[in-house]
Amino acid sequence: MRTYPPTSVLLLDEPTTGVDPVSRTEFWDMLARLKQQGITILVSTPYQEEINRCDDITSLPLPSALTTPHAPQTPNEMHPFYINKECQPQPSNNHPSANNHACKNETIIHVSHLVKTFGTFNAVDDISFDVQRGEIFGFLGANGAGKTTAMRILSGLSKPSSGQATVAGFDVSTQHEAIKRRIGYMSQRFSLYEDLTLTENIRLFGGIYGMKPADIKHETQRLLNKLTLQNEANRLVKTLPLGFKQKLAFMVSILHRPEVVFLDEPTGGVDINTRHQFWQLIYEAAQSGITIFVTTHYMDEAEYCHRLSIMVDGKIRALDTPEALKRQYAKENLGEVFTLLARNAERSE
Repeated sequence: MRTYPPTSVLLLDEPTTGVDPVSRTEFWDMLARLKQQGITILVSTPYQEEINRCDDITSLPLPSALTTPHAPQTPNEMHPFYINKECQPQPSNNHPSANNHACKNETIIHVSHLVKTFGTFNAVDDISFDVQRGEIFGFLGANGAGKTTAMRILSGLSKPSSGQATVAGFDVSTQHEAIKRRIGYMSQRFSLYEDLTLTENIRLFGGIYGMKPADIKHETQRLLNKLTLQNEANRLVKTLPLGFKQKLAFMVSILHRPEVVFLDEPTGGVDINTRHQFWQLIYEAAQSGITIFVTTHYMDEAEYCHRLSIMVDGKIRALDTPEALKRQYAKENLGEVFTLLARNAERSE
């Protein structure tokens, strides 16, 4: 029987991307035990709290003109990204609309006792909440909590088993096609066609959204200018760095000026600087009156939502502003709040 020498070096390439905070903490506790056994661990990660658990860190610039500013080189400089306060939307009861007039208490998403059952399993178990126009609403939960199932219902891709929900005034059970025409959707895994160029992707989605050719042409130029990608218009999407793909995918998802855009872990695996830029785009969209419905496993991003819900085992266990949730559970940060609620989850993916 062949034997192998014990492991002395472990190489990990973003091993926790897309993993919820509780599972990430458990994973890094395991790495700490391996370190105590004398194993050297070299790991890449985009998560700030994981960076803080490393003994030494380094960063590499992108080998392209499409680079964001070089990442900091010392642990003290590797702080959570800073968002320009002037770009933050207003509190959740006073969002600026496209014409800069306040839209107070205008419900754009209404959910009442929503249930989605697969056999005897309740993936979504009697949830209720409202979202206002122009609000950035964080939809948090551990892997397997039911977030994606609920989002599929709200975006018209799945029908509920019971309960009621409306998006932009349309019923999710009977008017899902009308909903699809009024929303944008972006996922972490698939949003653009990688074998098409930037321009071809924009033109394709503009056509799918029913935009006029002249409008598509105008929006294409505006979008490329916004992202400083004018010189990359004919470049295949698959050759872009991940961060630029995700920013482009977001801008394409709101190309037709939808009333709501659903973002399913849009920045998974993206570096801190690019996430900062991505959230600036989110703020600008919210200020124009677009409602942002976003799932994320980054707790620093959750801090920048107007309100958050935290799902556990298909139910919403908490719903309030980030500051109110921290006060309610007497925790210093949202990561601790999330961990407190999700630790007792009975199911996982």
